[in-house]
Amino acid sequence: MNLPNYFIADLPPEAELSPTMVTEACQALKRNREKFLAHRSTAHLVAVLVRVGSEWLEPGSPFRKLALEYGPVALGFSRETLARGLDALFREFTPANFECLLEQDLGHLGRLDTLVAAPEEQRQSRAVLARGPELLAHITAGNLPNPAIMSITLGLLARSAQFVKCATARSWLPRLFAHSIYQAEPKLGACLEVAEWRGGNTALESAMFEEADFVTATGSDETLAQLAQRLPAGKRFLGYGHKVSFGYVAAGVLSGGFARRIAALAAADVTAWNQLGCLSPHLLYVQDGGTLPPVAFAELLAEELQERELIEPRGPQPVEIAAAIASRRSIYQLRAASSDETRLWASPDSTAWTVVWEADPRFQFSCLHRFIYVKTVRNLAEALQHAELVRDKVSTVGLAAPAEDIQAHAMELARWGVARICSLGKMQCPPLSWRHDGRPALGDLLSWTDWEM
Repeated sequence: MNLPNYFIADLPPEAELSPTMVTEACQALKRNREKFLAHRSTAHLVAVLVRVGSEWLEPGSPFRKLALEYGPVALGFSRETLARGLDALFREFTPANFECLLEQDLGHLGRLDTLVAAPEEQRQSRAVLARGPELLAHITAGNLPNPAIMSITLGLLARSAQFVKCATARSWLPRLFAHSIYQAEPKLGACLEVAEWRGGNTALESAMFEEADFVTATGSDETLAQLAQRLPAGKRFLGYGHKVSFGYVAAGVLSGGFARRIAALAAADVTAWNQLGCLSPHLLYVQDGGTLPPVAFAELLAEELQERELIEPRGPQPVEIAAAIASRRSIYQLRAASSDETRLWASPDSTAWTVVWEADPRFQFSCLHRFIYVKTVRNLAEALQHAELVRDKVSTVGLAAPAEDIQAHAMELARWGVARICSLGKMQCPPLSWRHDGRPALGDLLSWTDWEM
């Protein structure tokens, strides 16, 4: 594991990081941006990102090999789970997908290159330029690597120098991605910095805040509120707080051979990144009244999770997580022993996966790590009624419904306030142009200049 010392995170663990080092790194990033990044064309940057993404998909890629060899220990995911998650991300790095993102968020592919006019702007004799901040600072969460990689990607498109602060012992994959950018084009890599330190180090964070023009952060709502209060005046801030997701399965797809297929799709969502992302389902609402009752669907899901464990194991977990799962299981084992309205299925001799079915439709937070609830409801309206508790926190709903009903269900979810609706099985695979939390991911980083010609 011999990576060049391009980034602060490459330094040995005993190296001491000071506020002066952070300040000097930020100032060097801004100088490098002006020389190497600010005047690059969008087409060139997209080509570099596509080339980097393609390399990450190659089995022989040194960065992929390092990620899969050391990632399980560094991040706690199995090799198979890591491979699936990275593949889902980097398959999105195509010219067509980047074009879709740019047109969607900016209205014109050349908007970051020069003053341009889309058709509606031409009618008003108006041209517009979008520009990114000089220095973006990212405070990333430690649960998943993909959001940090996407933050770097969007920052490059915005022509911003970037300082990426990772949680302690969670810089491995963002660091590898930064190295792959550096290898593809060293001058672009020189506009990136990756570091890690324990959250709450106000001296280091203040040095970063002072130099940055724009700060993004992912974390708890409380952490985001504290960070926003500490930013110097005039600094822009974009926070991604705590979100939850769930699935809905209509009775019309639980007949014949479809039920097993739907259960397999649900299992894919539960196992992706071990259910740790905001896009992972805490529970599945299953409509009653079909050929297969919800409790039988829960049993199918348990069988699929057992099959998944054989080909994509969850991986070992810390003692405290295993204890929390065991404790949660014991509650439902007692309920199942005394009531027909609760059933539990669990991996034998491990905490690798758990399925709890309940007749009670109230929304329930999972303890994650492949622990999923299945709840019986009469219809989608009842499911949303019981999810009211988390209405303003819902990120994604995975949907399985008959073709003739799916648009009506999607409209009902959209009007209720869900930011993203996708097919079950795709919850942890958002498209590159996904509007994060209902906001334009690239567009939110930019400022605009209007020229009234």
